[in-house]
Amino acid sequence: MKYDVSLELENREESYSFGDVAKQANGSAWIKSGKSVILATVVIDETEIVKDNFLPLTVQYIEKTYAAGKIPGGFFKRETKPSDFETLTSRIVDRSLRPLFPEGFGHPTQITIMVFSADSESDLQVLALNAASAALYTSDIDINTSVSAVRTAKVDGEIVINPTLSQLKDSTLDLYLSGTKNDLLMIEMRSFGGEKVEVNEMIVDPLLDPTMGTAVMSSHISNAMSEDELIEVFEKTQVVLFDTNAKYEEAFASSKKSTVEIDLKAHAINEEMVSFVRDNHMPDIADAMNQMAKSERSTALRQLRKRIIAEKTEWEEVELKDAIEKVKKEQVRAQILNERVRADGRALTEVRPISIDTNILPNAHSSCLFTRGQTQALVVLTMGGPKDAQMFESLTDSGTQNENFMVHYNFPGFSVGEASPIMGTKRRELGHGNLAKRALAPVVDLDGQTVRLVSEILESNGSSSMATVCGGYMALRAADIDTSDTVAGIAMGMVSDGETYAILSDIMGLEDHDGDMDFKVTGSKDGITAMQMDIKLGGISLNILKEALYQAKEGRSHIIDIMLEAESKIEFNDGVLPSVDFFHIDPSFIGEVIGQAGKTIREMIEKFEVAIDIDKKDGKVKITGKSKDGVAGARGHIEGIVNTPKVAKIKYEVGDKYEGTVKKIVDFGAFIELPDGTDGLLHISKISDQRVDKVSDVLTEGEKITVEILEFKGNKISLGRA
Repeated sequence: MKYDVSLELENREESYSFGDVAKQANGSAWIKSGKSVILATVVIDETEIVKDNFLPLTVQYIEKTYAAGKIPGGFFKRETKPSDFETLTSRIVDRSLRPLFPEGFGHPTQITIMVFSADSESDLQVLALNAASAALYTSDIDINTSVSAVRTAKVDGEIVINPTLSQLKDSTLDLYLSGTKNDLLMIEMRSFGGEKVEVNEMIVDPLLDPTMGTAVMSSHISNAMSEDELIEVFEKTQVVLFDTNAKYEEAFASSKKSTVEIDLKAHAINEEMVSFVRDNHMPDIADAMNQMAKSERSTALRQLRKRIIAEKTEWEEVELKDAIEKVKKEQVRAQILNERVRADGRALTEVRPISIDTNILPNAHSSCLFTRGQTQALVVLTMGGPKDAQMFESLTDSGTQNENFMVHYNFPGFSVGEASPIMGTKRRELGHGNLAKRALAPVVDLDGQTVRLVSEILESNGSSSMATVCGGYMALRAADIDTSDTVAGIAMGMVSDGETYAILSDIMGLEDHDGDMDFKVTGSKDGITAMQMDIKLGGISLNILKEALYQAKEGRSHIIDIMLEAESKIEFNDGVLPSVDFFHIDPSFIGEVIGQAGKTIREMIEKFEVAIDIDKKDGKVKITGKSKDGVAGARGHIEGIVNTPKVAKIKYEVGDKYEGTVKKIVDFGAFIELPDGTDGLLHISKISDQRVDKVSDVLTEGEKITVEILEFKGNKISLGRA
C-alpha cells in the first residue's frame, strides 16, 4: 500500500492513502497507525433529497474479528449485530461530523468505517473519527473543515495525550474531545478518581443550637475530578486538538477531489406568515410554550395552525408550521436572553421540583421512582453473583471479559406522548445507559457481586439520562450497596445570539430543541465523574465552559441534598433483598471450613440457606443469602471453626496406638478421627478378628475406639483395631 500522507502527531503516527481502494465512493481514506488499519468511506445519494428538516446521515463503525486474528464466538461464525462498542463509536463519529453539513443538506449520506487490522494498544475510537473525517474532507462533497479526536488520560498524576490502551487502563481520567482547528464540538469524559480531597466539614453538637458548630478539615478518597483540574486538562488537550486539525487540513489539501455541486433543500420561511403570527398570535404562542410537555405543546401549536388556516384558507399548513416554529423559537430565546426568565417561569439556575420514592416495587431487590418536573425515571436494581455478569469480548482484548455493573436505559414512545411500538434498543438508549453507567461506576465497589440497573423512562421533558443517574444512585442505596460518595446528574443548556449568552440549569425539552448546547454533567459535591457535551452553534470557549461547569456544580449540590434526605428515609425490601457479607479467614483453616469431601460447608449451606464462596489463596469469604439472619448465622459458624484452637499435628508412625472417634461409617469400613483431627480408614476386614458383614452392627458414629497405625498410602492412613 502506497501512503500519500504520513503525520507525526502527539504520541502517535498516522499514514493515509486516498485513492488506492474504494474508488467508487464519494470519498475514502485508508489509515494505518501502529498495526491498526481502518478504511472509512463516504457515499451520498445525489438523486434523492429528503424534504424533512433533518440531515439523513448514517454512520456505521464495523469491526472485523479477523483484524485481531480471532474467529467469532458462538454458533454463527461470522459477524452479526453490532457490539455495544461499535454502536457507541458510531454515535461518537455521527455527533462529531453532523455539525459540518450545511443547512438544507438533504441527500442521504452513508459513512462506513471498517477495522481491518487492530493491535492491542491502538485507540480505535480516535482513529475511527480521524479516518471518517479524512474521507469526508477529501471527498467531492463541499465540506472543507477537518474534525479530529484527541483522548487524554491521567497516569500517576501526569497528563498523557493520546495514551495507549495500557496507559488508559491505569488512568484516573478518560477524556475524549472532538473539534475543528478553532472550536470544540463534543466532549465525552469519565473520571476514575482515587485522589485524596480535603473537605471542610461542620461538627455540630445536637444538644446545642444546630446552626452552630466547628469547622474542621477532613479528607477522603474522591472518585470525581474537580472543575478547576478538568478545565486545566481541557486547555492542554484543546491546544493539541486545534494543532492536529491544522496539520490535517494542510496535509490533505492536495488529495481533495473536485467538488460536485449539491442541491440544498429550499427552506425559505414565509415572512408574511411570520409577521402575521407575530402581530396577531403571540399570546397563543406564549400559551403553547407554557404547555411544558412535548405532546401538550404540539397539540396547542397544531390547534393554532388549524385556527389560522380556517381564516387564511389560501395558505399552506406546512409553510405555516415552519413560520409558527420560527416565532416560537425566537420568543423562547428572546425571553431567556432579554428577561433572564425561561418559558416555564424559572430563573436560569433554578432546578425543577424533585420527588423521590424508593422501593415502591415490593418484589424487586430495590427500586426508585425519581421525578423532576415532567421527567420521570423508574430505576430498578437486581443483584446477582459472578455468574450473572455480562460476558463480552472486544477486538483489542486478549480474551473474554466480564461486566458486573450494567445500566440499561429504555425510552418508550409513551414517555413523550408518541404512539410508537417498542422495538429493539436504539443507539440513543444505549448511549444514555452508557453515560449513566460511567457516572455511577466510580463510586460503586461491588466486590464480586453483579448488579443490573434498568431505567424505565415513564415521562420525559428533558434530561431523562440525568434522572437515570439520580434514580440509579438511589436504587443502589435502596439495595444497601455501599457507595464512596453521592452522585447526581444535571443537564445544562445555553442560548447565545453571538454577543450575549445565558447558561441554563436543568433544561427541559423545549430548551434543548431551541437552544445551542446540550451539556450533561454528573458527579458529587467534590467534582465530576462523567460528562457529555454536544455543541450546536459551532464551538464553545473554555470561559463559557468553565462557567457552565460551576453552575452545574451548584445545581448538582442542590439535587444531592434532596437525595440525601430521601436516602435517610429508605426502608429496605428485607424479605426480597439478598444479603451479602464479605470477610477474611486464615487460609490454613479453609480445610476445616470445607470439611471432608465438602461435608461441613454443605451442611452450612443447607442449614442457613446461603451460598458460600471461598478464595483458597487469600482466605476471602463471600456469603450470599435471602435473609440477613441466615448470612449472619453462616458467618458465625465459620468464625467458630476458625476461632477453635487447632491441635498440633502428630507425627504418626507405624505401630503407634491412639484413641480415635468413629466419624463416618461406610460399607467398606469406618473413618476414624485421630487426636489431631486427621482421618484414617479402618477397613471392615480390620475391625475384628471375626468376620464382620455389616460395619454398623459393630460400630456407631461418635464411638471412641483404640486403633493402631498399620501403614501409610500417600496421604492416607490405614488403621487396624487395637
